[in-house]
Amino acid sequence: MAWRIREARGAVSVKKIVIPPMGMATGFSMFLAPSFRIPWAWAGIAFAVGAVVLAYPLLVTSRLVRQGDAIMMQRSNAFFTVILALAAVRLLARGYFDSLLTVEQTGALFFVLAFGMILRWRVRMLREYLRLTAA
Repeated sequence: MAWRIREARGAVSVKKIVIPPMGMATGFSMFLAPSFRIPWAWAGIAFAVGAVVLAYPLLVTSRLVRQGDAIMMQRSNAFFTVILALAAVRLLARGYFDSLLTVEQTGALFFVLAFGMILRWRVRMLREYLRLTAA
């Protein structure tokens, strides 16, 4: 949480928007190990749930605004509550899935879910950033 607060104080740049999902994408290398592999349908559903359902609160509670020459992230007061609620939902769901799947498969499933959530949020931020800098 402290890192997110510090991050919000600085100006946003293309690099700050793009690097987190690119860095996270390296996690897909986990699927090289057979124990982490999940069916494509599960991965598609997890990605869709992350991108459609779990990304929505992030999209609603954050936006980019121009402040002078800088583009800044403006978060609503509910943003950190949303982050905590999303973490709680993921922890509860993970507990359930741990009883059905191996630890590795559960980790893989939730990685794909989180990637879908982050990717959609960051793509929207990039579009907003490009719109604000073009104006």
